[in-house]
Amino acid sequence: MIAEIYQWFLSLGAEYGVNPFIFGAIYVGAIPFFLASIAWLVKRARAGRSTVVPTLCAGFCFVSAYLYLALAGRNIPAWVWIFLAALVVYGAWSTVRDTRRKIREG
Repeated sequence: MIAEIYQWFLSLGAEYGVNPFIFGAIYVGAIPFFLASIAWLVKRARAGRSTVVPTLCAGFCFVSAYLYLALAGRNIPAWVWIFLAALVVYGAWSTVRDTRRKIREG
């Protein structure tokens, strides 16, 4: 079983044209940061505060290994580009929305 997992891990490099150890380290290393971002998001949501920054952080952690692919690899899945575009649109929309609200309040 361990040999099969190791072979799968190494196949990621061949499929995407990147070093599988770097890809795997980013992929696994982002997990605690993703979980921390989700906890931060929940805490802010429960407090009735803005969740924009923790949402963007969670999204970044979610796709961090694929950002490495975008910079160094090939054959990047379409869902990665769609998710990244959604993060950018969400960030821009949230910023505009919050700015308009602050202008109305001020």
